Amino acid sequence: MRYQSELARAQGMGSAKSGTHHWWMQRITAIALLPLSFYLLQFLHLALTVPYSETQEWMQQTLNSAALILWIIAVCYHAALGLQVVYEDYISRIGLRMTMVWLTHLIFIGLAVTAVIAILNLVFAG
Repeated sequence: MRYQSELARAQGMGSAKSGTHHWWMQRITAIALLPLSFYLLQFLHLALTVPYSETQEWMQQTLNSAALILWIIAVCYHAALGLQVVYEDYISRIGLRMTMVWLTHLIFIGLAVTAVIAILNLVFAG
C-alpha cells in the first residue's frame, strides 16, 4: 500500500527518513547543554571578574577547556538543527530552503571552528 500521492512519487518528494534522527539530536544536544552551560557561566564569571592570568589558568585545566569546546560544538549543532526546522516549516520554495539550510550550517561550522581555535589559543598561550 502506498501512502504518497502520484505527484509526490513522480517528484521524488517523500519522507527523507531522517526526521527521527533530527528530533533525537535536537533533544540530546539540549540535554548535553544543561551541564555544559555551568562551565560557560563559570568561564564568563572569571573572564569578567578576575585577572586574565587566573582565567587562563582555569582554562588550562583539561576538563574546563574540554567542557567549553563541547559546549561550543553542541550549541552550534543545536542551533543549526533548530533553524533548519524553521526553514523547512516556513520557506515554501525548495531551492531557497535548501540554500538557507546549507548557508546556516556553513555559518555555524565557521563559528564553531573559530571559537574552538580561540579557546585553544587561550589554553596554549601561556
